[in-house]
Amino acid sequence: MKKKTFPVRGMRCASCVFSIENALKKVRGVIAVEVNLASEKATIEYDPERVGVDNLREAVGSVGYELIIEPQEMTHEERHATLLKEKEIWELKVKVTISGVLAAVVLVGALTRLLAPGIQFILTTPILFWGGRQFFAGAWQALKHRRANMDTLIAVGTSAAYFYSTAVTFSPQFFAKEGIVADVYFDTAAVIIILILLGRFLEARAKGQASEAIKKLMGLSAKTARVLRPAHNTSEVLEDSTSEVEMREVDIPVEEVKVGDIVIVRPGEKIPVDGIVKEGRSSIDESMVTGESMPVTKEVGDEVIGATINKTGTFKFEATKVGKETVLAQIIKMVEEAQGSKAPIQRLADLISAHFVPTVILIALLATGYWLLLASQTTTFALVIFVTVLIIACPCALGLATPTAIMVGTGRGAEHGILIKDAEQLEIAHKTDSIILDKTGTLTKGEPAVTDVIEISNSKYQISKSELLRLTASVERGSEHPLGEAIVRKAEEEKIKLSEAKNFEAVPGHGVRAEVDQRQVLVGTRRLMEREGIGIVEEQRIRELEKEGKTVVLVVVGGELVGLIAIADTLKENSKKAVEDLKNLGLEVWMITGDNQRTAEAIAEEVGIERVMAQVLPDKKVEEVKKLQAEGKTVAMVGDGINDAPALAQADVGIAIGTGTDVAMEAGDITLISGNLEGIVAAIKLSKSTMRVIKQNLFWAFFYNSALIPVAAGVLYPFFGILLNPIFASAAMAFSSLSVVLNSLRLRQISL
Repeated sequence: MKKKTFPVRGMRCASCVFSIENALKKVRGVIAVEVNLASEKATIEYDPERVGVDNLREAVGSVGYELIIEPQEMTHEERHATLLKEKEIWELKVKVTISGVLAAVVLVGALTRLLAPGIQFILTTPILFWGGRQFFAGAWQALKHRRANMDTLIAVGTSAAYFYSTAVTFSPQFFAKEGIVADVYFDTAAVIIILILLGRFLEARAKGQASEAIKKLMGLSAKTARVLRPAHNTSEVLEDSTSEVEMREVDIPVEEVKVGDIVIVRPGEKIPVDGIVKEGRSSIDESMVTGESMPVTKEVGDEVIGATINKTGTFKFEATKVGKETVLAQIIKMVEEAQGSKAPIQRLADLISAHFVPTVILIALLATGYWLLLASQTTTFALVIFVTVLIIACPCALGLATPTAIMVGTGRGAEHGILIKDAEQLEIAHKTDSIILDKTGTLTKGEPAVTDVIEISNSKYQISKSELLRLTASVERGSEHPLGEAIVRKAEEEKIKLSEAKNFEAVPGHGVRAEVDQRQVLVGTRRLMEREGIGIVEEQRIRELEKEGKTVVLVVVGGELVGLIAIADTLKENSKKAVEDLKNLGLEVWMITGDNQRTAEAIAEEVGIERVMAQVLPDKKVEEVKKLQAEGKTVAMVGDGINDAPALAQADVGIAIGTGTDVAMEAGDITLISGNLEGIVAAIKLSKSTMRVIKQNLFWAFFYNSALIPVAAGVLYPFFGILLNPIFASAAMAFSSLSVVLNSLRLRQISL
C-alpha cells in the first residue's frame, strides 16, 4: 500500500471536496481518500499494483478538477509554493484593485443617478467577466459534470442581476408594455463580485498564515555544508599505499551531502544534516526542532540534528541521515500529513455541504415563485429575493471550519516539538481522562546515576568520599554493567583521576573485584558480601536507601566494608511539575513500571503520583491499558521504549517520547521530540484549544446559514418590512469564510 498527498487545482468550496472524494473512492485500488479544502490537497492511500497516479489524475479530472502530479525531486519549498499559490494570490490582488475601482464608480453613479444605465453596463461587464471569470469558469465546469458548487451560486446570482439589468437598459419598451417599473441592478452585480473577490483574496492570504509553521520549518534547513573531500583523485592513489589521502574542506549544496561524509561546523553555523560527533565539543541550540530553549552540550559520540545551530565550538561529525531521512524532513512530512488529515467532527459538515448547493438553489426558486406568483410581488422584488438567497449561502465556511483549525493547531504543536500524527488523534486527545506514564525514560532519565556516596566512619581505613569513588570507579571501569558505568561517569564528572585496575574479575549477577594501588577492592551486592564472609554494617542505612527506590552497591577494601554507593534512575527535572499540571487538567495519572512495589511507590511518591502499576512485565502493559479502557476511560499512554510500542498502539492516544526508540514513535499518535514531559501537558492543552475553536467555527457556520438564508428569502418582510439587500448578502458571504480562518489563526497565540 502507498499513501501520498497531491495538490488539487480548482477547489472552491466544501461541495468540491465531496465530488473529488467520491470520484476517487470509485477507482479500483484506492483504499482511503481525504480531501482538505484549507490546504487544497488530497491524501490518497492506494495499491500501486492496481492503480497508478495517472488513473487518480483521470478520476479527479472527470469531475472538473486537476490532480497535480509533482516530480519526486521537487523540494519541500517548491511543493509548498503550490499550496500557497502565490501567483493566484497576486492575480486576485490585481483583480480586487481594478474591479474595486470600477465597482465603486458604478455604485456611486447608481446611488446618485449620475451614471446612465448604459455607462453602468459598460463598467460592470469587465468586472463580471474579467474580475469574476473564475466564478463563471468554475460554474461551467460544475455544469459539464452535472453538479453544482459555490461558483454556481455566485454565477447564477450575479448573472441574473446583470442580464435582467441589461434587458431593462436595452429593451425598456418591453417592460413598459407589460406595465412593469423596472430598475437596473448593475451596481448589485458589480459589488457582489468585488466583495466576494476581496473575501477570497483575504482568505487566501490567511490560509497562507495558517500554514506558517510549515514555512518556518522549511526555512530552517541549511543551504550548504562544509565537508571533507580528497584533495586529489583517489583513483590515483595506489591500493597498497600506506599514506593517508590528503583531505580538503569543500562547500557543497546540502542536497549533495552523502551518508558517511565528514562535515565541519563552525560557531554560529547551522548543522546541515543529522549525524554523530566525531571530533570536538560544542553547545547546540536545538530550540527550532525540539522547542527547548536551553542549549545542549554535544561531545564525541553524541547525535546532532540538522537545522539546529552551533553556538560555541567547532566540531566534525559524520553524516548519518540526509535528504528525506533527516529529523527535520520527517517532521515536515508528519506535519504536512497531519494538516491534510480530516477530523471525525468534520464528517457532519461534509455531509451537509455535499447537498448544500442544490438545496440553496431550490430554496431560491421556491422563494422567488412564492413572492412572484402567490404574494403578487413585482418581478424586480422576486429577482432581489432570488439573487440574495443564492449569494448569501456559504458552504465554504462549513468546509473550512475544521481544516483551518487543524492546520494552525498542528503547526503550533510542531513549533513546540509536539508532532501530531493526524487530526483524529488531535480530536481524541481532548477527551483524555486517564494517563499512564511509563517510569523508565519517561518520568526518569532512563539511565542510572549515582545519588549517594557514603563512607563508613568506623572503618579502619577511614576512606574519604572522593577516594571511595576513585577506587570503585577504577574497578568498575572494566565492567560493562550499567551500574558500573554510572559510577565511572560520576567520577569523571567530579574530575577524579582513576588508577589502573589489575586482576579484574567479574562475578556474574553479583559484582566485580580487582586490585587497585596494591589493594584488593570488592564491589557488589549484599549477596556477594555474604558469600565472601564480609560483615555488613549500616543495615538500617541500606534499607532506608532501598526504600527510596535506590540500588545500593557495597564497597570492600582489604576485606573490610568501607562505603556504600547508592544508584538510581533519577527523575527528569520537570517530571514533578508535569504530573502536577496533568492533575490540574483533571486527568487521572498512573505510573507503570516493572519495578517491585516498594521501589515503584517510592518513586511515585517523589513525583506526586498516587496510582501505581508495579511489577508489570513489558508484554503485560497492554493488559493494563485495556483494563482502564474497560472501565470506560479514555486512556493516553506515554512511553519511550520498544516494549512500550504495543501499549502505545492500544491506548486511545499514544504519546511517544522522541528521545526514545523509532518503534515507539511509529506506534505513538503524538511524539514529543524533546522528551520534556511538559510537552504532554502542552499537547492536551493544544487539543482542547483546537477543538474549542473548531466547535466555534462550526457553530457560527451553521448558525450563519440557518439564520440568514430565511432572512434572505424574505421571511421577515411581511412582519417587519425587512428585505436583505444583495450587496449586504455578498459582504456577509465573503466574510463568513474569512471569519472562520481568522478565528482559527487565534490558535497561533495560545500559550503552551
